Amino acid sequence: MKGAPLAECLLPLLGTARGADAVAVAAVRGGDRVVLCGGACAADTRFETGSLTKTFTALLLAELVARREVRYHDPVARYLPRALPGGPPVTLLHLATHTSGLPRQPPGLLTGSARHSWFGNPYAAYSPADLMAALPRTRLHHRPGTRVRYSNFGVGLLGHALARAAGGSYPELLAERVLRPLGLADTDCDPGRPQAPGHWHGRPRPPWLIPALPAAGALRSSGRDMLTLLTALLAPERAGPASLRAALTDVQRPRLSLPRSENRLCLVWNLRPRQGRPLLHHSGGTRGFTAFAGFLPDSGTALAAFANAAPTPLAPFVQAAYGTLCALDGRPPGRAGLSAASDVPGDGVREAAGGG
Repeated sequence: MKGAPLAECLLPLLGTARGADAVAVAAVRGGDRVVLCGGACAADTRFETGSLTKTFTALLLAELVARREVRYHDPVARYLPRALPGGPPVTLLHLATHTSGLPRQPPGLLTGSARHSWFGNPYAAYSPADLMAALPRTRLHHRPGTRVRYSNFGVGLLGHALARAAGGSYPELLAERVLRPLGLADTDCDPGRPQAPGHWHGRPRPPWLIPALPAAGALRSSGRDMLTLLTALLAPERAGPASLRAALTDVQRPRLSLPRSENRLCLVWNLRPRQGRPLLHHSGGTRGFTAFAGFLPDSGTALAAFANAAPTPLAPFVQAAYGTLCALDGRPPGRAGLSAASDVPGDGVREAAGGG
C-alpha cells in the first residue's frame, strides 16, 4: 500500500463504517494530502468527534503552559478553589494523563433524567452547576499519579480549570488559542451549526449535548480541518504563533510509561512504538458518531476518519482506520485492540524518560 496513490489506499476504509451514510477520511503522507468522502458528506461536513475533543483540550493546556499562564504541576485547586475535597493534590498534568484518580463520570450523572436518556443524550441535562455542586463529594479511586483510569470527568474538569485560569469559557478559549490560529473554520463546540446527522442502530440521533464537560467530548470537526491539524502536528515549526508551535510539539512528548508494555501516554494522546518509531492515536464516539485520528511524526504520515454512526462492539471502523494508517506507513498494524469508547488502559504507571 505504501507505493499506491494515497486516495486509492483510503478507499476501502469508506466501506467499514457499519450503519453510516456519511464517512470522511483525511490523510497526509509526505507531500500528498487527501480528503476522501463517501455518502452524503463533503470535505467541510462537520462530524461529532466525541473523545477526540480531548486531544484539542491537551493542545490548549500546552498552549497555556507555553505562555506561562499555567504550569503542568499546578494543583486544580488553584483555579477551582472549592472543587475537590482535601487530600493529595490533583494537578493539571494528572487530568491530562488520566492519572487523577477521578471516576470516569462525575457524581450524579447517572441519576434522574440522565439515566433515562443514557442511550440518547445522557449528558444533556447535566449542567455546569450540577458538576460544580458534585465536586465536593467526589472521592478519588487512587492516589493521583499512581494509576491510569480513563476519565471524561477529569478532562472535562481540565477544561474548566483552563477557562478559569485564562478567563472566559472553554469554547471561547479554545477558539481563540487553537482553532482560529490554525484556520480550523469547521471546528467548534456549537451543536447548532449544520453537521452530518448521527445514527445509532440505524436510527437518527439528535445532536450530542455535553454542557458540563465540553472539554471531554463536545467538539465537531471536518475532514478538511483534521487534515490541517494533523499536518500541523507533523510539522509544528510551520504552524501559528510561537506558543501554539511549542504546544504542538509538547503534546507529543511521552509523560508516562505503562508497565508490561512499551506503550506510553503523552498529553491525552496514546503512543505505541512501531519498530522504534512513535505512533500517536486517539479515538472517540458519541451516540451517533465514531472518530479516529493518528499520526507517525517520524514518517510524516497521518490519518483521521469520521463516520456518522455510533461505535459498535469491537470498533471495526476504528480498527480499520488504525490498520490503514499503519499500512500507509508501509508496516503491518499488529494487534491494535482499540476502542472508540476508551483506548487508554487502566493500570499502574511510571514516569517516561524525559517526561514531566
